[in-house]
Amino acid sequence: MSHAWDAGQYLRFAHERTQPALDLVARVDLSAPRRIVDLGCGPGNSTAILKARWPEAEVTGLDSDADMLAAARRDHPGIKFSAADIADWRPEQPYDLVFSNAALQWVGDHERLLPRLRDAVAPGGFLAVQMPRNHDFQTHALMRQVAAEGPWAERVAGARAPSPVQPPEFYYDRLAPHSARFTIWETNYIQIMDGPDAIVSWLMGTGLRPFLDRLTPGEQPIFLDRYQALLAAAFPARADGKVLLPYPRLFFIAMSA
Repeated sequence: MSHAWDAGQYLRFAHERTQPALDLVARVDLSAPRRIVDLGCGPGNSTAILKARWPEAEVTGLDSDADMLAAARRDHPGIKFSAADIADWRPEQPYDLVFSNAALQWVGDHERLLPRLRDAVAPGGFLAVQMPRNHDFQTHALMRQVAAEGPWAERVAGARAPSPVQPPEFYYDRLAPHSARFTIWETNYIQIMDGPDAIVSWLMGTGLRPFLDRLTPGEQPIFLDRYQALLAAAFPARADGKVLLPYPRLFFIAMSA
């Protein structure tokens, strides 16, 4: 993940971003793991959940962004956080739990990534992953529309590569045959937002970053105003003024044989 991240912006929706991690942890059937790693830990909200669930375990959060790691160390001083890029990560020793909440969608080539993550899990341990699967949803399609239509089109072309996240069958075929147990599911989190401006704020912490990073400070508000106008048409307000934002997420848990 090479884009500049803003931990404060990301944490504006800490509850919504943390809920999928809670749901994933709840289905990991481990009694007393010794070593746990949180890949793409961000500001440490998911890592703190892991430490609370297994307080006796050695829990490490890994991320490649300095701002995210600074926030994690500030807010969770009792947990170890280290700089690492998931794309290059190869641990010296396996872990009882390799966990990743909303990070692998930023890492390409899942065909090669999955065997490497699987090999990082100790026998009887688990690989547990959650990823958004919304690249083709209106929120993201409209980002690409604004990027292609503006005077910045050439500069932002390719700012966000197609998502590497595949359909559930892809992960089943590559993990289930090598797993003692394999579980996979999808959940569509319907988020109740205050309006299209809240959707923009939500995505400022993630999906919009690659586009904004290529715009000048003067262009950014123009881009965002156009994007918000398209969102307002795509997500009409309910009677109380709220907007419903679907957010589908893919989960899987593979137990090492």
